[in-house]
Amino acid sequence: MRRNRELAMNYPIPTSPEEITALRQSPVNEESVAAAIAGVIEIARSQGQSLDDLTAEVLAEDSLLDRAQRRWLSDIVTQAWKSLP
Repeated sequence: MRRNRELAMNYPIPTSPEEITALRQSPVNEESVAAAIAGVIEIARSQGQSLDDLTAEVLAEDSLLDRAQRRWLSDIVTQAWKSLP
């Protein structure tokens, strides 16, 4: 059963990788970015991942973000992890 949690302005938090991917069809704005981060955290928790596991994934080398951007995103994910129920 899907939990119907939402951010301010009634923006649904994705609960599956498919729902996160579907966000690509929406314009990028603060709400969609916040929903994507919250969804990734919810999915990671449901799969038994820890905050350390998730931040390690964020900090891993990739071609999309440079090291400073990955560090910044890791900090945002950490803050969100600690503030989400």
